[in-house]
Amino acid sequence: MNKTSNKFAQYWKEFWKYKDLLKLLVVKNIKLKYRRSFLGYLWSVLNPLFIMIVMAIVFSTMFQREIENFALYLFCGQLLFNFMNNSTHQAIASITGSGALLKKTYVPKYIFTLARITSGLVDLCFSFGALVIVMIATQARVSWHALLFPLVIVQLYVFCVGLGLFLAQANVFFKDIQYIYNAVTTAWMYLTPIFYDLDFLSKAPTLVWCIKHFNPMYYYIGQFRDLVWANRLPGPMIVIAGCCAALIMLVIGVWTFMRSKDKFILYI
Repeated sequence: MNKTSNKFAQYWKEFWKYKDLLKLLVVKNIKLKYRRSFLGYLWSVLNPLFIMIVMAIVFSTMFQREIENFALYLFCGQLLFNFMNNSTHQAIASITGSGALLKKTYVPKYIFTLARITSGLVDLCFSFGALVIVMIATQARVSWHALLFPLVIVQLYVFCVGLGLFLAQANVFFKDIQYIYNAVTTAWMYLTPIFYDLDFLSKAPTLVWCIKHFNPMYYYIGQFRDLVWANRLPGPMIVIAGCCAALIMLVIGVWTFMRSKDKFILYI
């Protein structure tokens, strides 16, 4: 136990030492993303808003009659899934794309992956401006429950850090991981109730059971919708499931990353 505590303290001390580098990498990633954009940071608000409008028009005839305030329901799911999807895709190349620097000097390798996920989190924060616009435009009822949304974002962020670390280390050794992950996230999107609710799948109870028990995004989107769209506290089971999924993914990501990080230099 004492050995584990010492190791944790050592890792924390190292992280704190390089916290300024993390900030610089996050700022750099954000600036590079919007460097040649005419609308700049405003695009992080307009882009998800435009996508939501298109999806709402496409799916409204299928689902809107059954789902109250379909636009807000859709946007809550789209916002969180896009953060997970975009940040983890960026994390895949975080090690291989930093090979030149890693060969020249010592830097904690996980910093590059953490910077990509954190950059996605900053983008998500910008996108909340679009969420406010949707809520105003649809005259959504707002309650104090919405103020608790950061608790969901923390869970999702931890989950994405773990998944990003796993994907980043895997991509060093298996270059096809990015193409496989593209297919996985496409299927993942359709198996997540973003533009439909689970009642729509009532004729496929086995599929519903799998989504509820094996799809972490169901936990985070479900909690977020409860707070922002349904104006209620999420149930304890979905909160526990979300926290457990985040911690399990973080442990898997950290373990696989730390186990293989010394071999990165041979492959990048």
